[in-house]
Amino acid sequence: MPTAPDGRQQPNNASLGSQVTPVPVRAEPVTAEPVTAELVTAEPIATEPVTAEPVTAEAARRVRRALLTQHWLDLAFLHWPVDPDAVAPLLPAGTRPDQFGGTSYVGLIAFRMYRIGWLGLAGLPYLGSFPETNVRLYSVGPDGRRGVVFRSLEAARLAPVVVARLGFRLPYAWARMTVDRRGDTLTYTSQRRWPGPRWATSRLTIRVGDPIPQPSDLELFLTARWGLQATWHGQKTFYLPNDHPRWSLYRARLLDLDENLVRAAGLPAPAGDPVSVLYSPGVPVRFGAPG
Repeated sequence: MPTAPDGRQQPNNASLGSQVTPVPVRAEPVTAEPVTAELVTAEPIATEPVTAEPVTAEAARRVRRALLTQHWLDLAFLHWPVDPDAVAPLLPAGTRPDQFGGTSYVGLIAFRMYRIGWLGLAGLPYLGSFPETNVRLYSVGPDGRRGVVFRSLEAARLAPVVVARLGFRLPYAWARMTVDRRGDTLTYTSQRRWPGPRWATSRLTIRVGDPIPQPSDLELFLTARWGLQATWHGQKTFYLPNDHPRWSLYRARLLDLDENLVRAAGLPAPAGDPVSVLYSPGVPVRFGAPG
């Protein structure tokens, strides 16, 4: 043991420490507080519809390689306003009603189809030429392309009807039809034959008036359409582009109308006279590949 200067002995820390008995420490169990995880539900992100492309008097897209060629001749355009909510369920998936000033329109278009041709071949003089009358709506696709949606198409040749129904799934119907022109007056008639309903008919007569040097915005909206939108075999929506010269439009007066094709196409029967009646001598048309 070490000795202090005054002769007293000092304890040896090392030896003292070796004699200390450690006191056991009792650890109390710690109870953890329950952890509650809050489920955070992400709010759905609202997406705005794509803005529709501009309405243009010239073709919005040029068809470089034609799948189909044809002429549309002696066209009568009749249009009525229709509620967009009534139109929406009738359009292909992914499309929405095209609107002008908050209103959509249904068109009854009667004309002469002339010489349908395939893949650059010469148009067929008999099977490719016939009267046609269609009921159509106006749509905007998910990419903003404007188009037409046909609710029915009456045609006087059975073979083109079958090809269009099977090949493009378009709602063509075979009908007994005539187009009669006497001077500046044209009469278009149609009586459906197959498929039904057999009561689906139309008869309209117009008198052609003065040419329209500058169509109004509404007249362009109703006529300057550069493709059709349809559903492929009830599944995929496709777009079939078309290309033709600028319309030559004329004022027209409706002299007579007796039709139920609009109602047969699943739309409300038109109330009152059409808000727009136009005539065109016609245009050559080229259709491109669907996409």
